Amino acid sequence: MPDVKSYNKRLEALKSERSSFIPLYRELSDYHLAHRGRFLTSDRNKGHKRNTKQYNNTSRLAARTLASGMMAGITSPARPWFKLSAGEAEMNEYAPIKEWLHDVQVLMYRVFSESNLYNALHTVYAELGVFGTASMGVYLDFENVIWCHPYTVGSYMLAADGRNTIDTFYREYEITVGQCGKQFGIDNCSSHVQQLWARGNTEAWIKIVHVIEPNDDRDSQSPLATDMPFRSIYYEYECGSRGEEKFLRWSGFQEFPILAPRWDTTGEDVYATDCPGMTALGDTKALQLGERRLYQALDKVVSPPLQGPVTLKNKINAGGLQPNDVVWTDGQSAGLTSIYDFRPDLNAMMAMNQTSEGRIKRAFYEDLFLMLANDDRRQITAREVAEKHEEKLLMLGPVLERLHNELLDPLIDRTFNILQENGVLPPPPEELSGRDLSVEYVSVLAQAQQMVGIGAIERTATFAGQLAAIWPEARHKLDATQAVDDYAIALGINPKTIRSDDEVKKIVAAEQQAAQMQQMGNSMQQAADIASTASDVKLDEDNAVATMMRNAGLL
Repeated sequence: MPDVKSYNKRLEALKSERSSFIPLYRELSDYHLAHRGRFLTSDRNKGHKRNTKQYNNTSRLAARTLASGMMAGITSPARPWFKLSAGEAEMNEYAPIKEWLHDVQVLMYRVFSESNLYNALHTVYAELGVFGTASMGVYLDFENVIWCHPYTVGSYMLAADGRNTIDTFYREYEITVGQCGKQFGIDNCSSHVQQLWARGNTEAWIKIVHVIEPNDDRDSQSPLATDMPFRSIYYEYECGSRGEEKFLRWSGFQEFPILAPRWDTTGEDVYATDCPGMTALGDTKALQLGERRLYQALDKVVSPPLQGPVTLKNKINAGGLQPNDVVWTDGQSAGLTSIYDFRPDLNAMMAMNQTSEGRIKRAFYEDLFLMLANDDRRQITAREVAEKHEEKLLMLGPVLERLHNELLDPLIDRTFNILQENGVLPPPPEELSGRDLSVEYVSVLAQAQQMVGIGAIERTATFAGQLAAIWPEARHKLDATQAVDDYAIALGINPKTIRSDDEVKKIVAAEQQAAQMQQMGNSMQQAADIASTASDVKLDEDNAVATMMRNAGLL
């Protein structure tokens, strides 16, 4: 079993791997999101100003818009953003499976809304857009099923497996002696903490390390938490140096509980190397410099440095020259004049700052998320909105795919497993035994990406209809029922709204049978009418019926 010293050794190695990103994170925090990021464990409860480099808040507002836009567009708490699937179209259309999947979805949405997930996700999106890497833990909670803990950049270290998937999480932070004793039990704490506790010094700060990593040397047959696929360990950082090999808590997880999405990575890099915050950093620095220089120039225009004869020195009041002040001279001096003739082009300076602001907003996709709000047209069609979404989302497509793989898929899997392990889920149909479920995303952004497919269906149906008007056989090339299924899937419609193929076949068969019965009834009625008419004909007279029967040899 590893000891405290071995964990401290890996902790330092992970900190060394992350060290080259810390200066970048500090700059991103200073220029975009002040007070985000914790680069020293002692950076707790610090209320001093950290936004002294922000003279213009454009980047901060753009980062806020990005976080809110991703929240509303990807995981909105006000509308469905995912649905479960059995993986096969025929299975999904089977009524018991469809209803069970819908019931599980409703239960998961309820868990998400009653927990702190959506508050935590907003924090994750903000840090993801600015720093490129974000982290959040999803833990079991006995009151709300799950409890989410977002971690700020700089407070944690990550490591990845051979597929560059994050599977290791180290975090160091500080808590008080009182918090340590209540959370882990005073008997599990080191002798140093126990002594502080006994003396009543419960407000002293202790550095804690939390480790979550693969439990490679576990006993897979053991039901103990310490033999789960991922180990979770808390320990005091100073224990090793004091010669104590004591862990505060040793437990485990069935799946990796840390969600660590990254905006974009390069090669084998663990941490993101590109994101809107990094893209806009140069423009933000230029904007802050331009804003500072603009006000310096304006200050020199409003209050320029002056020069004048010595005879005026004692005639100017102590507070300087104020508006409407009169300075009397001896008639021989030339008075006060500006030291230099400074006439800055303030309009050009403001135009340069506005150019930087525009680039910052584009880097944070503000033009996408505020597309309709920034449109000065009062009349805009739904088709134009859809086409604008398609155009803008081409740039967000790769990011959304990465978020699905690194954030949303693990979140749904983790929540589903917690519900299943605690017996909260309804019993599934037998047809789902041994099958893996899949997830389909139906959020605003996910559906906007699928608008291309919807448009293709509409254009194909229109084209087939036009051809069928000239060549009727063309209508047989289009499977109308399948087209409706694909259209509904792309729009994320409730599966109970669309009938299954079996139900449609039964309805069609019933309609055909009813049509046949109606046709038979009409034929029988026509035959009866003919028979009734024929019975009234007098064959011994000279009429058309008698003539026809004589010609036929029947009379």
